[in-house]
Amino acid sequence: MLLVVPALWLGLVIAFSFIETPLKFLAPGMTLPVALGVGRLVFTAANIAGVVLLVAITVLALRTPRRGRGVLAVVGGLWVVLLAQIVVIRPALNERSDLVIAGVDPGPSSLHTLYAAADGVVAVLLAALIVLGIRSARR
Repeated sequence: MLLVVPALWLGLVIAFSFIETPLKFLAPGMTLPVALGVGRLVFTAANIAGVVLLVAITVLALRTPRRGRGVLAVVGGLWVVLLAQIVVIRPALNERSDLVIAGVDPGPSSLHTLYAAADGVVAVLLAALIVLGIRSARR
């Protein structure tokens, strides 16, 4: 299960962050306010799923006898990045999207790039966790 749960989460991150989000803005007739509204719903659901999956990963990691310190370090890193996304980045993005939906131009921002970079870090950490799990299973 310590391989399956991270792989499931990695699939969600790839699907939502790296496929659905960019494509949504290219859809014919999709307005920016509607795309932002959809994005908020999708990323709220993705963050909830991430927390649930990370709790499961944490429990599994703590209960796995041959996990090694690397697994715990990666799980700790996942907690740091996910909490930064939820507590710091997402609220600021929600404020900006509120302004855009209300018809106000808040100006340029690097928040979307920061969120995407954080998702990239999550993807790398999940891949590392899968590799560590495979190595541990081979021992």
